[in-house]
Amino acid sequence: MLISKAYAQMSDASSEIVDLANAPSPMDAFIMNMGLVIVLVGLFYLLLIMPQQRRFKEHSNMLSDLKKGDRVITGGGLVGKIDKVIDDKEVLIDLGNSVKVTALRSMIQSKTELKPKAVSKDEKDSKKDEPKAKKTSKKSPKKSSEKDSKKAIKKDSEKA
Repeated sequence: MLISKAYAQMSDASSEIVDLANAPSPMDAFIMNMGLVIVLVGLFYLLLIMPQQRRFKEHSNMLSDLKKGDRVITGGGLVGKIDKVIDDKEVLIDLGNSVKVTALRSMIQSKTELKPKAVSKDEKDSKKDEPKAKKTSKKSPKKSSEKDSKKAIKKDSEKA
C-alpha cells in the first residue's frame, strides 16, 4: 500500500489507517484465494470424481465377466438370462416364454440373483376360475357438488 506501517502507527490518525497498513499484500491475498480454490478442487475430486470412476470400473469388470446363464437386468428394465455371448459387444438374452433379445453389453445394467417367481398350475387354474368382480361406479363428490352449484344458480336466476 501507499502508507507504510511505521508512518501509520506514528500518526495520530484514525484506526482505519492502521487497519489499511496491516492488510495483507496483494500477493498474500492471491495465495490465500488460490489455496481455497485448490482445497475445493481436491474435495470435488474426492467426493464426486473418484466414486464415479470406481463405479465405472466395477461396471466394466462386470460386463467383461458376463457368461452364459447369468441373470441380468438391461437398461430398459428387462430381466432375463444370457443365452449366448455373440461377441465383445452383443449378447443374446432369453426373457422367458421363448422370447430372445439381442442386447448390447453396454446396455446391461447389472447382474441379479433374482429368480422368476414360479407359478404352479394350481394357482393358474384358481385364477382362471375366479369370477371377475364387476366395477361399481360411485359418484364422485366433485360431480355432485357441480350439480348442486348448477341447481343453486338456476334457483337464483328464477328468483330474480
